[in-house]
Amino acid sequence: MLLGVDLLNDPCSSAAELARRCVAAGVALSAPVTDSDVASVTVFLGRWRGVVECADRIERAARLNVLLAEYASAPRLTDHVGDGWHLHFRDPGVATDRQIAALITVGTALHLTGLGMDRLGACEADGCSRVYADISRNGRQRFCSPACANRSAVRRHRASRAESGGR
Repeated sequence: MLLGVDLLNDPCSSAAELARRCVAAGVALSAPVTDSDVASVTVFLGRWRGVVECADRIERAARLNVLLAEYASAPRLTDHVGDGWHLHFRDPGVATDRQIAALITVGTALHLTGLGMDRLGACEADGCSRVYADISRNGRQRFCSPACANRSAVRRHRASRAESGGR
C-alpha cells in the first residue's frame, strides 16, 4: 500500500523507473515491467485514488471491494524467490500490472482493517494533491508530510493574528 502512495504522489514516467521503485519497495516482480504496465498501473492508481479520497467508510469499503474483486485472488503460500514462505493474493503468472495492483489493493485492505478505516487520505494542505497512509501511533495524520503540516500551521497562525489585529 505504501508503494501505491509513493506511485500516486510521484508517478512513474518509464518502465525502468517503475521496476526500480518496485524493487526499492521490496516487491519481487514475476516479469519485466513494460511501458504497457506503466500505463495500466497509472489507470489503476486513478481508481485507487477514489478509495483514498473517499471520506465515507462504507463507500470506501465498497470501492476497495470492487478493486479486490478485480485484482486479488484467493491467498496462497509461496516461496517463489527462495527468501521464505509468504502469502500471495494473486494467481501465479499474472501480468506485472495486475501483480502491482493486487499488492496495493490487498495491502490497502490489510492496512485499513488493521489500523482503522480512516488511516488513508488526501493531504489537507491548501494546494496539495498528495495522499498519505497514516501509520502514526495516534492515527491522526492529516497531511502528506511535515512540510505541509508546518505550512498549514503557519497559515493558520498568520490568519489568526490578522484576525486579532496582529496581537
